[in-house]
Amino acid sequence: MIPGKINRIFFFAALPVLLLSCSKKKQVFESQCNDGVTFKKVEFTELLNHLEKYDKQFIEVNGRYVEGFEQSALFNDSLFADHSLKRSLWVDFSQECPLYLSGTRIGLFEYNNGTFTQINKRHITMKGKISVHNTGYLKKYKGSIERVSFIKL
Repeated sequence: MIPGKINRIFFFAALPVLLLSCSKKKQVFESQCNDGVTFKKVEFTELLNHLEKYDKQFIEVNGRYVEGFEQSALFNDSLFADHSLKRSLWVDFSQECPLYLSGTRIGLFEYNNGTFTQINKRHITMKGKISVHNTGYLKKYKGSIERVSFIKL
């Protein structure tokens, strides 16, 4: 083998390892408001397709969180999914369930180290209680996730 060829092979073999090591450290924010509750892990599409079945149940779901003017919603993070408001969940954060960075008293919505924790347009894992009756701002959403007690960024 030619030395230059070996270097290229090594470079392309090492590239995925280097890219994975550069990823951000996962942040987990938790509340004790749902302690003792068992959460059912559900795929986003399954949840939205059978929302009535999950009404008043505690679930864990992955999605893309979007916030904005009068918006706090969880969307399917698949590129091929319908991203309309009627195919999303209103996220109803509550003061009854304050979310703190694990092992600290740093709140999710608190100013910390010169900035706020950015969750807008991020893929997150969320745990909370499903409600089909709370359809969010101007009743635009399929339902809501309430009593949010866990967020992993």
